[in-house]
Amino acid sequence: MTRTHAFDLAAYASVVNARFELRMRELLPREAPPRLLEAMRYSLEGGGKRFRPLLFVATLDSLGKEGLCYLDVGVAMEMAHTYSLIHDDLPAMDDDDYRRGRPTNHKVFGEAMAILAGDALLTEAFRILAELPLRHADFPPALALELVSGFAHALGAEGMVKGQVLDLEGEGKELPLEGVEEIHRHKTGAFLRYAVWAAVRIARPPREAEDALSRYAERLGLLFQVQDDILDAVGDAATLGKTPGKDAAQRKATYVTILGLEEAQRLRDRILKEAVEALAPLGEDAFRLEALARFVAARDR
Repeated sequence: MTRTHAFDLAAYASVVNARFELRMRELLPREAPPRLLEAMRYSLEGGGKRFRPLLFVATLDSLGKEGLCYLDVGVAMEMAHTYSLIHDDLPAMDDDDYRRGRPTNHKVFGEAMAILAGDALLTEAFRILAELPLRHADFPPALALELVSGFAHALGAEGMVKGQVLDLEGEGKELPLEGVEEIHRHKTGAFLRYAVWAAVRIARPPREAEDALSRYAERLGLLFQVQDDILDAVGDAATLGKTPGKDAAQRKATYVTILGLEEAQRLRDRILKEAVEALAPLGEDAFRLEALARFVAARDR
């Protein structure tokens, strides 16, 4: 039995998430207007896999750093991710009524407050990263600046926002497979790659490990989206916690619409194999990251 097979990912995630939730509440703004803070917390604390912080912590742990010591970075990631979900659900974007089994933010608080809640979460995320040297005396200011810069690139006009634009512009068009990959390399993949990249910048591993993790993160982002497309095609609302079939209804090109369900599933399995193989230079230390990749491929929500 390998270390990977013996590893209990659920138990590991439970420990990380318990600490994460406490730190996240500590870092929320203290003097925000009550209704705004309520809207922020509604989406931020409304469940979710906390996958990006978990990926970040697992990467640090795999590189010999104590990931739980850097939870502030994970909180910033989750705030920014939540902002993107709030705005993505708006009528002007995907027009979703449910997220994580509950009414979406704008359905509860109205569109204006939902927009402001998303704006506030993104702004707070940058504040948390920028203030890392103030809260942690041994955190190098130059490293904080590097993390902020990478954060902006991952989220902005060359990263996640670019993916959103390509996604909107692709509605109703027959895109080639390369076009779908381009959308999700930015919309989904850029921020997942940042979670791994940020851990690498903190841990400073040898170049071979850095290159291996870069390949892994690229494959993981693609794996995440292929499985998302599969779930959108075959999942049910009760399990997914959101409305399935939205991509087809909005005439969006997906891996399933282009390849068919069975071929998309084969692609998912092939990408999983590539992600696991990319971790080979890390040896036995990669067991957490391999488990996360297998979780992404097998998840049902």
